[in-house]
Amino acid sequence: MTSDARKLPTGFGRLWTAQTVSSLGDGVSHAALPLLALTLTRDPMALAVVTAAGTLPWLLFGVLGGALVDRWERRRTMWVADTARAALLAIPAAAAVLDLLSIPLLATVAFLLGLGGLFFDTAATAYLPDLVRRDPALLEQANSRLRGAQTAMSGLVGPPAGSALLRLGRAVPLLADAASFLLSALLIRTLPATPRPVPEARESLLRQARAGASYVFRDRLLLGLALRPAVGNIAFLAVETVLALFAHDRLSIGTYGFGLLLTAEATGGLLGAGIASRLSRRLGTGTALTCTAAVEGLAIMGLATATNPYAAGLALAVCGAGMGATMVLAPSLRQAIVPAHLMGRVASTSRMLAMCAAPLGAFLSGWLATTYDIRTPLFAAAGLLLAMTALTASMTSDRRVDAALQAAAQPSTPDHPASRHPARENAPDVG
Repeated sequence: MTSDARKLPTGFGRLWTAQTVSSLGDGVSHAALPLLALTLTRDPMALAVVTAAGTLPWLLFGVLGGALVDRWERRRTMWVADTARAALLAIPAAAAVLDLLSIPLLATVAFLLGLGGLFFDTAATAYLPDLVRRDPALLEQANSRLRGAQTAMSGLVGPPAGSALLRLGRAVPLLADAASFLLSALLIRTLPATPRPVPEARESLLRQARAGASYVFRDRLLLGLALRPAVGNIAFLAVETVLALFAHDRLSIGTYGFGLLLTAEATGGLLGAGIASRLSRRLGTGTALTCTAAVEGLAIMGLATATNPYAAGLALAVCGAGMGATMVLAPSLRQAIVPAHLMGRVASTSRMLAMCAAPLGAFLSGWLATTYDIRTPLFAAAGLLLAMTALTASMTSDRRVDAALQAAAQPSTPDHPASRHPARENAPDVG
């Protein structure tokens, strides 16, 4: 896809501000929660439980959640989810003040936050194409700005702030994240409403959910786009689960230094998001996606062999750059080629595959670290990323991407609104 200078709609600025504020709160919690867990236990498997709990809602409710989002008004879904998450964070904050924090409580809160995130993220993904009139260039531009702000706030600014706030009290970073959710909800309520897709007549929720999943699995391009984050999340959760221990035990990094290490990854992510469109124009979207996946695998290999904080920070920055570019190009492509009335289900199915794989990475990491040593999960993660790159390269080739965009640009017909997809190979229409 190519980008141009066409102007994003006015409402995008409010969406960008809301997600930027919320991402700052996420970054605070991203650093604070692992450190809070470390104050309760140093058991890698217990840490893995907390990490995996936030991904379980996608395993249990992912596809059904997408079907509900395709029935609900998407703006309302976003602000209600943010309000609920703000209220939820008051529970662990109170427990921290009363010295009642525990691993089961943190895992439960992580699960419920993940459930709210399921509805918010799916609704936001489905809302954006309508806001920018499904223009491929504007989608790429919008996702680049959203991803850049998210990376800057959740990784560059938030983690050091979370580490610093934790020194003021265990409840402080949790309350800061709650405030960010609340402000985001207030901003989202001011966004323009978009038309709610017309649901398929007389179809049950389960049948609509199956139609969305079928649309992904029968399409090699969409399946390839879904497999990349699925395998990637196994690897990235394997790294995330032991990263605090790796930083402390092997790199001799303290609490504040751990926040700075996460900042290095975010800095790379910010760069990757900024150059994503340029990579797409220079290499082609399919080739760019393959290259960024390979870069991620090689960078994690470098992290595993790092013996000092500087080498580890550089490896995480390179990995972050690959992830940042990927998370602009892949969603933009998906939003440009999927019909509006299936967007929620396709997005949730793709995200479900990614998130369902994540607990496997967390528990695999805990087992490998316990059985062998703290570096073994990192080597395993690097191998998975490189294998995934080879597996999906042909599924997301430039030829498939170009054909998909050309077919999506053709007008759909009333009888076949979901048929405008080029990468479907001899598959019947669904939905």
